[in-house]
Parts: sequence; structure tokens; C-alpha cells
Amino acid sequence: MKAAVWHGRQDVRVEEVHDPPPPAPGQVQVEVAWCGICGTDLHEYLGGPLYIPTTAAHPLTGAKAPVIIGHEFSGRVVAIGDDVEGFALGDRVAACPIVGCGRCRWCKTGSMAQCDKVAFVGTSWSGGGFAERLNLYGYQCYHLPATLSDELGALVEPFSSTARAALRGEVGPNDNVAIVGAGPIGLMSLLAARLRGAKRVVSVEVSPRRLQAAMECGATTTINPSREDLFQRAEEITEGEGFDVVVECAGQEATGMLAGRLTRTRGRLVVMGVFEKPSPLDFTDLVFREKTVIGSMSGYGFFDQAAML
Repeated sequence: MKAAVWHGRQDVRVEEVHDPPPPAPGQVQVEVAWCGICGTDLHEYLGGPLYIPTTAAHPLTGAKAPVIIGHEFSGRVVAIGDDVEGFALGDRVAACPIVGCGRCRWCKTGSMAQCDKVAFVGTSWSGGGFAERLNLYGYQCYHLPATLSDELGALVEPFSSTARAALRGEVGPNDNVAIVGAGPIGLMSLLAARLRGAKRVVSVEVSPRRLQAAMECGATTTINPSREDLFQRAEEITEGEGFDVVVECAGQEATGMLAGRLTRTRGRLVVMGVFEKPSPLDFTDLVFREKTVIGSMSGYGFFDQAAML
């Protein structure tokens, strides 16, 4: 079969690879319908390796570059291994890329994404979404409702991530929310904040095209910090209240600092962006204004809800 294989930075090749073996006990084989290109894929291509093992095999899966990339996908179950319940041939599913050890404190308490040896489809697994077929554990697969197309099913993974981030940031009806970055994850974060009933949701972005997309997705308004005074506009838009929650979705060198400073006193900064290099924060500002910084990685545990929204 054909697959897109990461060999190194700026070296992804579409090539013939071996078909996956029959699924092992606890696994199913999925024929991929649609797969999205995540920002993480772009980071791995342009600046990687970030998560792809290159010198030593992954301690849980044994995977090592070259690897098949892609983790935002939907597909159809075409084979079922032993000890799998709840799936039948032909079932349409969205896939969660998280693979845990099943033994550490995180796996045992329902937080597999924080597993001490966590692996990911598309970076440290035997297959990826940019292949015709791959094997997954049954627990990674979530049924798609008939009302959701395969194409939209591929968006369940990224949207679940933003829904979880909004929950971790405790976004609620009284909150002013700023979303830094209006790429796909930023736009989904905007929608997630709206679904949680935020009072105002403001997109912070420098690209005119993305700012227009943010308005089309229901932003209260937008701020272009390359053309406007960001903090003055924030005061005007929120009527002096400031932003209760700021969600960083850009992962750029300057956006971590910007998002931190944009967060009001005792506000919550939620960081979702993938940074190729460490990004500074103003720790004096965090301390004196008693801000909370929250990391949010993946949508583990939110796939069923995301598929139904």
C-alpha cells in the first residue's frame, strides 16, 4: 500500500510500504477515509524531529524513524482481532492517536495522554493516518454518528483537543476569552469557547484571511496586533474587564509571552500551541498578577462528545 513516510526534516516521501499484519488481540484494522494535516505534522516536517524517535526506538512501541505520519483521521473497520467488543466490520470510526502503557498511574486513572511512556499514532506507532490502512487498539476507536461525514469525522480529533482545552480553562458564560492564533486549532478553540457560552470570544491574529475566517466562525470581534495596540483594544473590547481566559494556539516565539500578558489578573492562560523552541513567559507578571498557566495536550476522553457536537 502507499503511505506518506517521514524520513527526516523536510523529507516526507509517498512510497510503497508493507500492508499492516492482521490485527493483534485487542486491535482492529482501519481503512482510512480522510486524514487531516495537523500543525504538529508541519512542525515535524519543517523543524523536527519533535516527537518522532530517530536515534533510539520508542520504549513502548519500538517505533523509530522512518515513520508513517498522520493522526487526524476517520475510517472504516475492515478487520477485528480477538478480545475486541463493540465493533463490527464496516463500522465508521474516528481515531484517537494516544497509546498508553496501561500500567502507570496516569493510565490507571483515566489520563492515558499523560502516560509515562505515551506513544502517538503518526509519530511513534507502527502506522499512521497517511496510509491506506493501519492497526489500532479498540480503545482508540470511536463510532461516528450517521449524521457526520467521513470528512468531518477526521476533525473529531482536533476538535476534541480544543473542547478539552476549553474545559481545562474553565470557560463559562461570564468569561471574556481571547484566542491567540486563528489557524485550524484557533478556529476550533473559538467554536469550543462559544459552545461553552463565553460572553465574548475574540480572535488575535495577524493574517487578514484568518481574521476573516474567525469572524465567519462567530468571533465577537478580532484584533490584529500588527496594526492595532493589542492591550488598548483588549481594554476597549472587554470594557475594562480584561480577558478571563486566553488560549494560545499559535506556538510561535512571541505568542507565548503575548498570551501571558494578555491574560487578566487571576486569569487563566491555556497553552495548546506546539513550540519548536522554548518560549519565554513574563514570570514577574505571572507572580504579581497571580495568573494560572495551564497546559492542554490532546482531546483524550472527549472524542464521543466531540463527535456529537
